[in-house]
Formats: sequence, C-alpha cells, structure tokens
Amino acid sequence: MAVRAVAAVDQGTTGSTVLVVGEDGRLLARAYSEFTQHFPRPGWVEHDASEIWTVTRDVLREALDAASAEGARVESIGITNQRETVVLWDRATLEPVHRAIVWQDRRTTDRCRALKEAGHETEVRRRTGLVLDPYFSGTKIQWLLEAEPELRSRAEAGELACGTIDSWLIARMTAGAVHATDPTNASRTLLYDLHERGWSAPLLDLFGVPEALLPEVRRSGGSFGTTSGEALGHELPILGVAGDQQSALYGQGRQAPGLAKNTYGTGAFLLLHTGEEAVASEHGLLTTAAVTEDGGHGYALEGSVFVAGAAVQWLRDALGVIDDAAETEALAASLDGNDGVYLVPAFVGLGAPHWDPEARGTIVGLTRGTGRAHLARAALEAMAYRTAEVLAAMEADSGVEAEELRVDGGAADNDWLMRFQAGIVGRPVVRFPLVETTALGAAALAGVGAGVWTDAEQFRDSLGTPSRFEPALDEQERVRLVSGWSRAVRAARAWSADRE
Repeated sequence: MAVRAVAAVDQGTTGSTVLVVGEDGRLLARAYSEFTQHFPRPGWVEHDASEIWTVTRDVLREALDAASAEGARVESIGITNQRETVVLWDRATLEPVHRAIVWQDRRTTDRCRALKEAGHETEVRRRTGLVLDPYFSGTKIQWLLEAEPELRSRAEAGELACGTIDSWLIARMTAGAVHATDPTNASRTLLYDLHERGWSAPLLDLFGVPEALLPEVRRSGGSFGTTSGEALGHELPILGVAGDQQSALYGQGRQAPGLAKNTYGTGAFLLLHTGEEAVASEHGLLTTAAVTEDGGHGYALEGSVFVAGAAVQWLRDALGVIDDAAETEALAASLDGNDGVYLVPAFVGLGAPHWDPEARGTIVGLTRGTGRAHLARAALEAMAYRTAEVLAAMEADSGVEAEELRVDGGAADNDWLMRFQAGIVGRPVVRFPLVETTALGAAALAGVGAGVWTDAEQFRDSLGTPSRFEPALDEQERVRLVSGWSRAVRAARAWSADRE
C-alpha cells in the first residue's frame, strides 16, 4: 500500500533542497543542488532567478521520482524560502527582467539613511514591525524599478510582477496562473501593515511601489494553486508557504505563545511566538508575522545573531585552527572551563539587543597557555551567550516566558553546545531527530493542509523522540560566565567607539 507523503521545497541562499516526508515521519527522499552567487560590486549580492527556478525544478523532480520509487504517494507541496530576496519578472513570459537582489545586498544603504533622516522610521516601524535597513525588500524593489527607465512604466501598466522567492517559484510552478505570497514573507518587505494585514498604501507611496506589481497575500496554510504538469512534470497542490524562519518555527510543533526556537546556521535566528498579538519591541527586536496552529496569521518576535556558525567557519578557513567544524565539540569538551577566554564575533557589528554596527570582532583573556581548544570553545560559547541575550530581550518585551528552547540548524548537532546553551538560558533545550526544521515546517504546512497530519504537533510527534538537554550549570557559575561575556562585549564596543 502506498505511503502518504508530502514534498517540501526549501529554497535557500546558496542552494535548493527538497525533502519528501512520509506520514510516519520517515524521510523518503532528499535532493539538493547549489546555484551561482553573483557579486557585481562590493556590497552587492545577486542571484539569477532563472537558475534558481531550474535548480529547484530539477531537485524537486529528482526527489519526487525517488519517493515514487519507494512507493510514496505525494499529496501536496510546501514551500519555504530565503526571505527578503526579490525578483522582478515579465508576467507574460515569466522571464526575469533583472537578477534577483539578495537579502544580504547593501546597495540601498543610502536610501535607507535618507528615509531615516527624513523622519520616516517611526511610522515604518509602527506599521511593519521592521527597521529601515537594506536587508528588507522595499528599497530593493524601488531600486529595481529605477534600474532601467522603462521598468517603472511597465510596472504601472501591469506588465511586470514582483515578489519574494516564494512568489517567483509559485509563478513558475503554476505556469503563471498564481501570483501570491503569504504573510510571513509579505511582512519582510517594509510594504505590509502587520496590523491591517495587507499592503499599506502609505508605505507603497513612500517606497514608490505600484500595488499592481505585488502578489496577493494568502494564508500560510492555504492553497497556492496546482503545479503545472508541463512546467514540473507533476500536478500537485501547493498547500503551504512560509519564509524560512517562520517555517522553522512551525516545524517545531504546537504554535502557541511561548514557543521559542533558535536556528543555528551561518547566523542564528531566534523567534518567540506571541500568538495573535503583535508585540512592539523596546529592545531593537523585529515584530513579524508567524503562523498560527491552523495555518493562519499570527505574530512573533525575531532577533538575529549575525555571526554564529560563521565564527567556526572563520576558525577553519581563515585561521586553520580546525579542519572540520565537528572538531569543536571534542576540543571544547577537553577543557574544564573557558579560562577567561571569550570571542565576540562582531565581524559585521552586533545585532539585537546591542545594535552596534561599528563593533568589531574581539578576543579577550588570552594568556600564554591559550590554545586552539580555547578558541574553539569560545566560538561555541559565543553562540550560546548571544542566544541568551536575545531570548531575554524577547521575554522582557512580550511578558511571555519560554518554558524551553527548541533548536535546529547545523550547529544544533553539537551536543556540547546544546548542553552549554541549556545552562546559559537556564531551561531545557530540545532537539528533534531531524534538524532541517526549515524544510520540515513547509512539509508540516503542506501535510496539515492535505490532511496527512491533523496539526503541527502531530507532525512533530511522527518524527521521533527528541533529545532533551537539561540545564546543569549552577547559578553561581552561570552568573560568572555571563558576567565575563558582558565584559568582553563592552571591550569589543569600546574598541570601535574609541577610534579617532
């Protein structure tokens, strides 16, 4: 008898992954392929949207074929994607008119600064929950419309379409039949009013974006059309869409106030579900859309740690301290303590709750006895300290306390880090067997929509028993370590502040 299954497309910054998950939680197929990164100028980052589509289509076909060979009956597709990256394309031909501008791109820094100086940030933040920064999509879209003289007139005439990567993939998968997005992606554009739950006319005017250019906003757990047999080779309903971090949050289980998750990747993204209330932050966090238990419109607080796993990559690639990231676990465990050595990986400044873009990476506490184990341990510890800072800020803003911290991402496989993280946040850390929760969230949305699972919690339960790391640091030791970290952060910020 065929196994009911769903396919999850995880379109990331460097590649596209597809997972096929069976109703019993088994991973039935997986396919992955990278695509090209383009850096036309310093600070500019672009993707070829046509290549993204081709790569995604090919890995989706590969995974679906492999799952079929295993006896799976795929019933629906879910999509999760790199957020804030935008594509502008011709509605009739489905051909991009410019390369996609990636979330990392900084070309609109001056435009954001001008908007701040003109006094617009308070109102933008009130409506969107975001800050004026090139990271978000609004100024990217504005830049695209001004890149070539005819693009704005074509956009106003309805000849062009624009959207984040989810919208682009939906358009290609449905052969142009559907131009849609979901609230979690829309809420990252600087154009979406979190409270009115729709595109904001005042913000569209501010950024010079015609509403006709933008996709329809549909509920995350809703229908986004059916894939075209001609375009994909399969006709399947698309029943779930969410931006990568909100997808990871949904993949962690029951959606309720207090659900907290941290994704450890190149950076780290911490989200705290606040239910159906949009909480304004006083600690520099972002208020963003999230998914409710039934796939509807909820809210979360989000904080980003700019450098997490990237610090370990730096030890490996720039310093040659390690040959493989996996070595850090044994190196950290080889020491009885950190011996006062701290690494503040502020390579691109410090995000929430410090928001100091001028801070720079700093290592403190070095002695003649410091070795590579200390540096490895310091890089891991830094992830835990920064996570604890952001979680504390979230709880202070929302008045909601997380009973536990659910984790995913590559570094979540490091048991030493997870034990240390539990000690520093003072509550259990929970890791499920599959740490690719971004894709799993899309699978859960699609599966719940198709009736494969009743809700996200049942989906999570199907994946197996989680690993649970209980806090083991005594309070005096925790306070001592956190105090040392705070002192190291002050040193990193003072170094930049004291320059002439």
